[in-house]
Amino acid sequence: MLTIVLFLGSAAAIYFACEFFVNGIEWLGRKLGVGETATGTILAAFGTALPETAVTFVAVVFGRDSAQKDIGVGAALGGPLVLATISYAVVGFAMLWNRRRLGRATQVIECDPNKLWRDQAWFLSIFVAKIALGLLVFGYKPWLGALFLLAYAVYLARELRGAQVLNEDELVPLKLHPSGDPGLVWPLLQTTLALLAIAVASRVFVGQLEAIGIWTGLSPQLVALLLSPVATELPETMNAIIWVRQGKERLALANISGAMMIQATVPTALGLFFTPWMFSRELIVSGVITIAAVAVLLGLLSKNTVNARSLMPLAGLYAIFVAIIAMM
Repeated sequence: MLTIVLFLGSAAAIYFACEFFVNGIEWLGRKLGVGETATGTILAAFGTALPETAVTFVAVVFGRDSAQKDIGVGAALGGPLVLATISYAVVGFAMLWNRRRLGRATQVIECDPNKLWRDQAWFLSIFVAKIALGLLVFGYKPWLGALFLLAYAVYLARELRGAQVLNEDELVPLKLHPSGDPGLVWPLLQTTLALLAIAVASRVFVGQLEAIGIWTGLSPQLVALLLSPVATELPETMNAIIWVRQGKERLALANISGAMMIQATVPTALGLFFTPWMFSRELIVSGVITIAAVAVLLGLLSKNTVNARSLMPLAGLYAIFVAIIAMM
């Protein structure tokens, strides 16, 4: 009963903390002169990607044995899988749910399909290399971790160029300073406090999922692959629900896309530095499903057919992944 209460309570806490986070991060992006899309792909993604990156870092750097290090590798593969399937599908479900309230005549999701296609194609090329390295054995593999960090640096520089800055009249008043110009300090304070609350609540949420995993007899690696990413990617998913509800699906999609880029590079570099980076059958399956999900999304973007109903079936790919794992 305590596990259930903490599980539901921490999920609710993450949602309400994300309300403050998305409000603060929009104002922070405006005050720093960062464009709307870059606010989602860089500022929001960096903040919400901290929990899952921390899981990988602690596991691979401080893990006492190979089993604990495997948890970090599992988390590095599970994060992109959840984002590419569940998180994108949530955008579709949220848009369908809020379409009438937003006064949308159709289920079309407003986005820049060309830019999102480039971002996802860039992710896919990096992710395929990440999977290939998990199948090969050679001596200088750890040194290749630096290339993944360089890839993210290049992506970061590209995102910061030529983006349109949000007007302040388009923003919801800052929750901690609702009247007048909040300046830079108040948005920074609100965003930081919200991130701390998200980190604490996410830690509690992951703990309860791990307890559920032990109760169901799952191995630590499967918990890291199946359950922990669902929890650590919860902030991105909650952000998507909030931004879609506000009619800002561009920010929702940018947050997911940016988080995927972080997950494809930074945790991979850590894994290459501190582990053999060799994949089990379960990890290979997760990689294949992630690639399939991104390929579907690229197809939708190339035909400019991204809408609520076209994104929703991506959740089915995660269900297929769970079914395959269950049969192994």
